[in-house]
Amino acid sequence: MRNIGIIAHIDAGKTTTTERILYYTGRTHKMGETHDGQSVMDFLPSEKERGITITSAATTCLWKGVQINIVDTPGHVDFTAEVERSLRVLDGAVAIFCGKGGVEPQSETVWRQADKYRVPRIAYINKMDAVGADHERVVKQIKERLGANPLAVNIPAYQGDELVGLIDLVKMVYITYSNRLGTESVRGPIPSDLEAKAAEYRGVLLETLAEHDEEILESYLEGQDVGSTTIIRALRELTIAGRVVPVLCGSSYRNIGVQPLLDAVVDYLPTPQEIGTLEAIDVESDETITLDTDNDGDLAGLVFKIVTDRHVGKLAFVRVYSGRLVTGATVYNSVKDKREHVGRLLKMHANHREEIGEIKAGDIGAVIGMKDVSTGDTLCLSERPIRLESIEFPEPVISVAIEPAKRTDQVKVAEALSRISAEDPTFKVSVNEETGQTLISGMGELHLEIIAERLTREFKVEASLGQPQVAYKETITRPANGECRYVKQTGGRGQYGHVKLAVEPAEGFGVEFKIVGGAIPREYFSAIEAGIREALEEGPVKEYPVVNVKVTVLDGSFHEVDSSEMAFKMAGMLAAKDALRKAEPKLLEPVMKLEITTPEEYIGNIINNLTSKRGRLESMDTSMNTQVVKSFVPLAELFGYSTDIRSLTQGRAGFNMEFSHYEITSLAS
Repeated sequence: MRNIGIIAHIDAGKTTTTERILYYTGRTHKMGETHDGQSVMDFLPSEKERGITITSAATTCLWKGVQINIVDTPGHVDFTAEVERSLRVLDGAVAIFCGKGGVEPQSETVWRQADKYRVPRIAYINKMDAVGADHERVVKQIKERLGANPLAVNIPAYQGDELVGLIDLVKMVYITYSNRLGTESVRGPIPSDLEAKAAEYRGVLLETLAEHDEEILESYLEGQDVGSTTIIRALRELTIAGRVVPVLCGSSYRNIGVQPLLDAVVDYLPTPQEIGTLEAIDVESDETITLDTDNDGDLAGLVFKIVTDRHVGKLAFVRVYSGRLVTGATVYNSVKDKREHVGRLLKMHANHREEIGEIKAGDIGAVIGMKDVSTGDTLCLSERPIRLESIEFPEPVISVAIEPAKRTDQVKVAEALSRISAEDPTFKVSVNEETGQTLISGMGELHLEIIAERLTREFKVEASLGQPQVAYKETITRPANGECRYVKQTGGRGQYGHVKLAVEPAEGFGVEFKIVGGAIPREYFSAIEAGIREALEEGPVKEYPVVNVKVTVLDGSFHEVDSSEMAFKMAGMLAAKDALRKAEPKLLEPVMKLEITTPEEYIGNIINNLTSKRGRLESMDTSMNTQVVKSFVPLAELFGYSTDIRSLTQGRAGFNMEFSHYEITSLAS
């Protein structure tokens, strides 16, 4: 079995490649295309209209007796959470790069996400038939920009400018296709005009493997031929260890190179057992334990995605790491401390389902019937409660007010938004207490636009979105002290709490107690911390959350009769507010990394426009007669930027942006 994800920048050809895989493995009998809205994996109406992937879709196929579970993930930065949660539960990944575009901004983001979860991967350079495609340049970019160790295992073969096949460097054969659908491949000797190039690449492959493998080193030094099985074994070991990345190429749309890619998935990517032991926390002892991928072990499964379905209710996607999940069983959710009933188990094929009796260790499936379950929850046995590492998601960067078209739809909209937020961890719903407005927050304009469409399509309620608002934050720029003596005398028992504390700039947030001689009893510490956290929710500048602050509680006093948790919570909150005001607070704004690709003649217009938007130029490169401009621009300046850039360049420039960091705003606080 292989559990793999297909990850890439938008428009590199992830869904087209997945469609070919399904066709060649006999899962489908017709190839669907994204551009005419016919692909199996992009099944949502919004995906068909836009020709992009919005939610990760799971499917299963068989290749050479191996079961391959595939998750096709979105490439658009607004849906980065879908990639994050998929990589958390997968054992391997296929990173697709465009032969012309190379390593693009979102390619870097998904690569770093795969690094974070230490996922072994292979690279596939797609669109090698496109004008301007350059295999060598993309391999070089994978090395330089991603810090990987790429190793070509096949190279493209051209006749004139036309891509006609591939040269397999492991078996040293020439692969061509005898029909348009690419189902029949012909393997033959390498043409004489391509022999020198093939020998050069084969030499690099063997030299790199010889550095890591004794058997290959010996054969190489003695001038003996190294067999393909030896090369595949060495490549597999190094790929699983994360030391090399096998690079394949082809053109999925032209049906060239997909079967060698499937072979590479089987040859080089790990089985669930090869990933090794998995760490978990024993809930009772709080100690770290290790689990083996074993069908007969104790149950350990991670819920990595929730989908609300009109017909069956809540679908929970689960990766089982150990033991078996069986229909009708009762399992324990260690995060929520609740028992759940497993109603039915399904094998997913995009939006089609196949009922199964159990999900074994290492496999992925969906569960119907669980009521209170969220992304990141662990399913286990109640007699052996454990907790697997959860999934971290980025915070939303943009908020919009949402209003139902009819007042009578208020409850329906609230219910629909609550169901969507249960599915999508990067989507948040809140109510502004001052204005009474409902605010929805997400990763970008497209993200929120799609959610508004879903309300109409799936939940049959009309709602309108207001102007986007930026998710600002606040921070402090110098240390300061604060104090509050909270005294309230009413009839009977009074309230007394006295806290002295200091705040200072720091990475992240922390509270430390340095109270000497029992000036404040320990039982009030948690109340003081709760008060401090409340103070940080609304900062002194514009009432945005305060981040990157360390708070040290230094001193205080208490009253034997009048002190209470409530009094110390208020004292902690007011002392923190006092200190924050003195610590020269500043407003932080989200800054986006913007990459623009434009014909040379518009470069002046674009740079002037970036300057007017408070943009900072990072670099300018020339690639294939076009200029690539990289810069950092505050998100507040980028609403509606797609319209701006179209009018500046007569629609000839393109851009990508992704969240980079928060920084102190140059606008007046």
